[in-house]
Amino acid sequence: MAENQARVFFGEELRRMRENAKLTGKELADALGCTPQWISTMESGRKASEQSAIDLDTYFKTDGHYHRLWKLAKKVEVQFILPPGFAEYLEYEKRATSYRIFCGQLVNGLFQTESYTRAIITTTDRGNASELTAQRMERQSVLTRENTPHAWLVLDEAALRRTVGSPEIMREQLNSLIKASERLNTMVQVVPNNSGYHAGLEGSFTILGFDEEPDLAYTESAGEGLLIEKPSRVRDKVVRWDLLRGHALPVEESRTLIKTILEEL
Repeated sequence: MAENQARVFFGEELRRMRENAKLTGKELADALGCTPQWISTMESGRKASEQSAIDLDTYFKTDGHYHRLWKLAKKVEVQFILPPGFAEYLEYEKRATSYRIFCGQLVNGLFQTESYTRAIITTTDRGNASELTAQRMERQSVLTRENTPHAWLVLDEAALRRTVGSPEIMREQLNSLIKASERLNTMVQVVPNNSGYHAGLEGSFTILGFDEEPDLAYTESAGEGLLIEKPSRVRDKVVRWDLLRGHALPVEESRTLIKTILEEL
């Protein structure tokens, strides 16, 4: 992982303030109730904690300066974790007027419940789970903003039957999908297991549509994200979308299948 420059700056500011106050690392540590080693760790830019940032603001009377730096460093740290290309994709996602989404393994982030999201994230990154979960929940506001966009969500049945977290979490998630399918701007369809091979089995993807800009697509696999802007490659994704929708159940039958899976949990 690249060096977090915001955390480095936090450490430099701490060292500058300590030296201006003519304090040794031990003297500052005694004042804050921590160890000199922890002061050294923060000043080197390796680590920092929210409580220490608050304590530094209280001790030096810096009106939230260190706490703001800590929050910036935390935000940068979370950005490091996101797949390459995803941060840029998010900017497009906010402006899109339509979403065509296929999910093969997991429910797409725009339709995940908070518990479902947290269950996924905590398996790989417990330390940043709260920030990443909150960020994903905030993303979902694009579906209910003014000038509501249209969303077409197609899921492989396997994604609905895979228990993420616990049966209780899955019940909540399935109920959420049922409610989403009842929104006027959202269409939810399921590709049943008995479809055999279909174009969606090559991987999940999203196609974003815009009023005055070309469509673009995004796909992600094994933590690697790819934003696709080249028209010919976007057209390939559109063809895949049309092919896999040919295997999907109609909306009402899809909703019935989701309810059946819910009852079987």
